[in-house]
Amino acid sequence: MSSDAIADPVHPSDDPSAVQAQSYPNGHLGHLTQSEEEALNKFRALLEERGYWKPGPPASHDDPTLLRFLRARRWVPEDAFTQFKETEDWRVANDIDVLYRTIEIDAYEQSRRLYPQWTGRRDRRGIPVYVYEVKPLDAKTVSEYERLGNQTFSDAKTDGKTPSGMLRLFSLYENLTRFNQPLCTQLKDRQYPEVPITMCNNVVDISGVGLKQFWNLKSHMQSASQLATAYYPETLDRIFIIGAPMFFGTVWGWIKRWFDPITVSKIFILSAHEVKPTLESFIDIKNIPKKYGGELDFEFGKLPLPDPEFEGILEWENGHTSFPTGPLLWEEIDGGKKMACVLYGQRDGNKVHERICTIPKVWPPVPYQKMNGVVPDPEVLKNIEENHSSDDTIASGEELKKLDINDKAEQPASVPAA
Repeated sequence: MSSDAIADPVHPSDDPSAVQAQSYPNGHLGHLTQSEEEALNKFRALLEERGYWKPGPPASHDDPTLLRFLRARRWVPEDAFTQFKETEDWRVANDIDVLYRTIEIDAYEQSRRLYPQWTGRRDRRGIPVYVYEVKPLDAKTVSEYERLGNQTFSDAKTDGKTPSGMLRLFSLYENLTRFNQPLCTQLKDRQYPEVPITMCNNVVDISGVGLKQFWNLKSHMQSASQLATAYYPETLDRIFIIGAPMFFGTVWGWIKRWFDPITVSKIFILSAHEVKPTLESFIDIKNIPKKYGGELDFEFGKLPLPDPEFEGILEWENGHTSFPTGPLLWEEIDGGKKMACVLYGQRDGNKVHERICTIPKVWPPVPYQKMNGVVPDPEVLKNIEENHSSDDTIASGEELKKLDINDKAEQPASVPAA
């Protein structure tokens, strides 16, 4: 790493691959220490006692989601509760679920084109890879985006405090947590296939961005960053900043104040000669965009390119051969054995509900634990209610360890033992 790399205060190395080796998948489901397991149990109890979590079955919020808040608050249950409560109150006040299901698809696409975009590919751990080119996001574009954001673009109510343009941005975070991460969780061609995917990687390209443009974008980017950190904690694995100009040290002085120390520790500034080898240490070269030294023919602004690994797993329907733009959700079908990807939203005021594809459901392995973002099959819920006994429990990380889901014989030799 260059001298510009940002040191990680938790892990002394400033090498992102070394940080990865020391951390992931520690702190994730199935890889918890005894104290982390105890913190999770206390957190659940706090949430249930104060009316913010229901054990089900299925549980109102799954363990991977709860663990995101605990990691963000350094495993202090009371602190995690505070952030969780603020998030849930904000979601209710702004009808986030209604927003995502009823947003005009054109408004969604306008937002998608201005922010980090999924390439359609994943890193070696199965974590989705996003690319963000900042240059197109100039002051004029942002001003027009925010002006249009004040128009009605969904059936959701708002609290009047969160800017409408920002609410459109959060439809993209809903897409990450309710479509992309559940999809990547079901794909087992990755390291630690027993660990549900709850994060993403971002390659942020600031090539050609001048100091004036940074200054004009400062307020918008600060608001977006702080709101995302508050309401979607621990959805970020790494940010790789490339194309940094000479004056970026000044800009970095502003940016790092927008985030908590844990998030700052995940940001790495790469010099030109570090880009390809660093990305390649995380991502197979066939999944790195050509622009950054890889083989993937991905262009910023375009829709994600279907991964060849999808073949034989995803079954496309209704003429689709790739994922369209718009709010996508997974719904259980066939008694919970499969998940269907469904496009929601509106076109010209007309509600959309169109099936895109199906995929076998392999996670969670415990049938009565809900995975957030996936709508349970009604028949499965009916059977659960009829057969559920008081001895049943929600699967914890320790229980998943006992299931021994991970086939160690298939695990790459380079992967450190969990």
